[in-house]
Amino acid sequence: MSKSLPSLADLQQQHQAFIDAKLSLDITRGKPSSEQLALADTIDGILSGNYKSSDGTDTRNYGGLDGLAAAKALGAELLDVPASQVLVGGNASLTLMYQTLSFKRMFDERWKGDIKFLCPVPGYDRHFAICEELGIDMINIDMTVEGPDLNAIKAQLEADSSIRGIWCVPKYQNPTGITFSDACVTGLVELAKQYDFDIFWDNAYAVHHFDPNDVDELLSIWQEAERLNAVDHLWCYASTSKITHAGSGLAFLAASTTNLSWFKARLGIASIGPDKVNQERHIRFFTQHTSLEQHMARHAAILKPRVDCVLNTLSESLGHIDGCRWDTPKGGYFITFYGPEGTASRIAQLAGEAGVKLTPAGATHPYGKDPKDQVIRIAPSFPTLEELEQAMQVFCVAAQIAIAE
Repeated sequence: MSKSLPSLADLQQQHQAFIDAKLSLDITRGKPSSEQLALADTIDGILSGNYKSSDGTDTRNYGGLDGLAAAKALGAELLDVPASQVLVGGNASLTLMYQTLSFKRMFDERWKGDIKFLCPVPGYDRHFAICEELGIDMINIDMTVEGPDLNAIKAQLEADSSIRGIWCVPKYQNPTGITFSDACVTGLVELAKQYDFDIFWDNAYAVHHFDPNDVDELLSIWQEAERLNAVDHLWCYASTSKITHAGSGLAFLAASTTNLSWFKARLGIASIGPDKVNQERHIRFFTQHTSLEQHMARHAAILKPRVDCVLNTLSESLGHIDGCRWDTPKGGYFITFYGPEGTASRIAQLAGEAGVKLTPAGATHPYGKDPKDQVIRIAPSFPTLEELEQAMQVFCVAAQIAIAE
């Protein structure tokens, strides 16, 4: 350490003061703040009694399993794919992911029995929950600064023929904020084709930049898959849940013609069509009220001060302590903190005692087990800036106590 910690007694005194203050703060999940949600409030009533889409469809009626053409175009913009390959769902891309894997488990012979998934870590807990729910074994793959470790992926594929897929959040990854390099994107497609497994491309944060003038670029996996004749190995997802209203957004699935036909054959048994009224609301919001780019710039103006608050507080309080580090993303909804091994669970416990709820230590890994017990995901979006400042003060004291102990 380049600078010594305060004494444990002093830290414990600060911790007790936080307990006495009876705080109730939550930085667990990447929920948009009320301020962000309000950016899309004009979407309500935007139809003004006119429910016809531009192609003449009465959006109030049944039908249209794929979704409206203009809504598919919005999904294509988010996913960087042809609009013809997009299906529009409800408010949650997670639902489309769950449906895809459920259908695979039930109707694809290669997916029955004992199969495995590759899971980049730290990663998204809800991806892992889907696998666990469906009885799919998970294999940890370490994240590098360029994306999931391709050498480790290849080694697993060489050793195990039961691997059927990999989860990927390729841009501003949940929770590290890493954007996959061009070489990583191409390498994943090449491996998927060679070893016959599928890539589940959850591009949830494609347009969620903190600074519209400083963004990461992501190579189009769709174009790479077309070039390598591997589109049948690709399932892509996105949504507007963190763009408009989280509870009433649109979700998108993009896949090859073969895979879309297969998916719709299953979906068509369970549904007579999606909520096209909500699709039309979104279409008009982004054509009559604002552009997607302008709207996301407003989100960035709200998010960036919160992100800066977290990064500045971590730097001031923990930047001098060996074993503490964190990612500095250009977008997304999370900042990942790495403490010395064996401290994450204790940090979360101490913060909870002082009234700050953190994502459970281990949530960033399959089965809730971080083998090094060092990763904590911080979600700065939902609290007010004042609340976030308090929460980060508690977090840093908790981290110092765990390290001092």
